[in-house]
Amino acid sequence: MCVIETSPVVETRRLLLRAPGPQDIPAIARLANDPDIARMTCRMPHPFGQGDAEAFVVQVAAQNPAKAATFLIEHEDQGPVGVIGMFEDSDVAPETGYWIGRPFWGRGFATEALEGALVWAGKRWKRRALMAGHFADNPASGRVLEKAGFLYTGETRKRFSKARGEPVDTRMMVWLA
Repeated sequence: MCVIETSPVVETRRLLLRAPGPQDIPAIARLANDPDIARMTCRMPHPFGQGDAEAFVVQVAAQNPAKAATFLIEHEDQGPVGVIGMFEDSDVAPETGYWIGRPFWGRGFATEALEGALVWAGKRWKRRALMAGHFADNPASGRVLEKAGFLYTGETRKRFSKARGEPVDTRMMVWLA
């Protein structure tokens, strides 16, 4: 029998991945209210305010832990720096996505968080494959995925970006445990 953690915690060298809570709403709203972050995601609106952060925390608390896991990425000294999630979608394998707040770009936090989440997904969530996509105009996200072991599938999909209000070419990648 597989036991699913309802509020898992993942520790990496510098980061703690944990469920976002009400105490994180101001930091999530502050970090996520950046057009350059929102425009590189499918689901995030811009502007992203306090109400959006509250709705996000409620949505994460209500998700089915057998089908989705969403983590706040917390740095040991800096506090919340971003979010990473894994969820079942239309693909055969679940998908992962993430964002890091602008003050924390270029420090390896996305790669470290993704590597930690992948270990958790393989061991605790029993996933052997994950999909990911990055917008074609966001090669930095592709490099993060490559460093974590994702490979390009050769497929490009049109994915709707809520912040952009239009479909965007998305390069698809896969990770196999």
